[in-house]
Amino acid sequence: MNNVQICDATLKQNSARNLSFREKTELVRLLDKMKTDVIEIGPIEAVRADSLFIKTAADAVKDSTLAVLTDWDQEIIAMTWEALKNAAHPRLQIKVPVSLVQMEYLYHKKPEAVKAAVTQGIAYAKTLCPQAEFIASDATRAEKPFLYEVLEAAIQAGADVVTVCDTDGAMLPEEFGAFVKDVRENVSSIDKAVLGFACSDLITMADACSIAAMIAGGQEVKASVYPENMASIRNLASVISKKGSQFGIGMNIRTVELKRLSDQVARMFTETKSKTSPFDTGVREDVSGRTFSVNDDMAAVINETKKLGYDLSEEDQVRVYEEFRNLAARKEQVSSREIDAIVASWALQVPPSYILDNYIINSSNVFAASAHIRVKKDGEIMESVALGDGPVDAAFLALEQIVGRHYELDDFQIRSVTEGREAMGETVVKLRVGGKIYSGRGLSTDIIGSSISAYISALNKIVYEEEHS
Repeated sequence: MNNVQICDATLKQNSARNLSFREKTELVRLLDKMKTDVIEIGPIEAVRADSLFIKTAADAVKDSTLAVLTDWDQEIIAMTWEALKNAAHPRLQIKVPVSLVQMEYLYHKKPEAVKAAVTQGIAYAKTLCPQAEFIASDATRAEKPFLYEVLEAAIQAGADVVTVCDTDGAMLPEEFGAFVKDVRENVSSIDKAVLGFACSDLITMADACSIAAMIAGGQEVKASVYPENMASIRNLASVISKKGSQFGIGMNIRTVELKRLSDQVARMFTETKSKTSPFDTGVREDVSGRTFSVNDDMAAVINETKKLGYDLSEEDQVRVYEEFRNLAARKEQVSSREIDAIVASWALQVPPSYILDNYIINSSNVFAASAHIRVKKDGEIMESVALGDGPVDAAFLALEQIVGRHYELDDFQIRSVTEGREAMGETVVKLRVGGKIYSGRGLSTDIIGSSISAYISALNKIVYEEEHS
């Protein structure tokens, strides 16, 4: 039986650019839970942010292969590998157009030069990573002799997977099936690698073409749980569950969980927030369940801060661990959320650039909430009024207007730290800039006041680092 591997490429789609860092991390966890064979991530473009996300994904993904797109340039391959190297099952991908038009237009190179560059790139990637994949973009419009040559060269250089793409999306199922069959018959070393394929859905044939390719011997399909111009994992799973045994094809994915998890993924892409709200992804429960005790060493605690998204200096690491020990000495277990609050309270303490002067909040169940915020910066009063979906929304939006920038609100936590009529409420706000998290803590009997203080605390850390970097 041809047990076809599923390679999810959702994070490479244009729609994924609208997801927050946290949503992307949640997506790779869901795909891993679904037992997707391969999870693809796009290339490093914004070095700091994209590298951090790849490292975070590498830590989150336990069972799936994590594949990251790179270039044939050795410096870019090395940079990508540095971010990916801690993944349980890493793969480096080199994608190159192989049609004459695209080779000339994108690289200004002749076929032989492209083949040489592919060979060198794959060979170098294999010195670093256990798996390397060559993706022949625009393969269906390539000169067939050259396509077979470059696939053969990639395999000889060490490619574990070679993938052919119908980028044009103009083939019918029988045509694409015949195309994949020709590749199997004309690339002499094809049995030494996994033969992958990808179909554009330009004429709504991606699913049908993918099934035809599987029947013709294709072994790994690029698809998506939320498809955008590509094959749908749900549709492929449905077809294979009904007809797969007839054609000797199957897949490993957990089809029972597929519908529920893919619906969850779809909500990430389709749920919208109010334009008047600074909340990018909403407020979420802490469901990590991780706890620590006085017996945990510094390495375990600092590793947890990295999972939470922080990149702490050595000085801050020591300070956070000392406060963790103090807390752990007083209670049996310390939660991940409490470590988060320790970071917000003790790490990267900076002189304040913005100081809260005053605020007025108006909120009711009839009218939109409003916030009038006044802060001081360098002795100058700055103020703004904003409307929001609620009092915290309005307050944060007013602060954004004062600063003149929008920051991704990665997390917003509220908890009571004392009891009674004058109970103190603690708020932790986490802002993300360029892939890095800055957290602030606020403490007040007024939860709105503690929220504003926490936001300004995180904001001051961003301003300080930007001014001193």
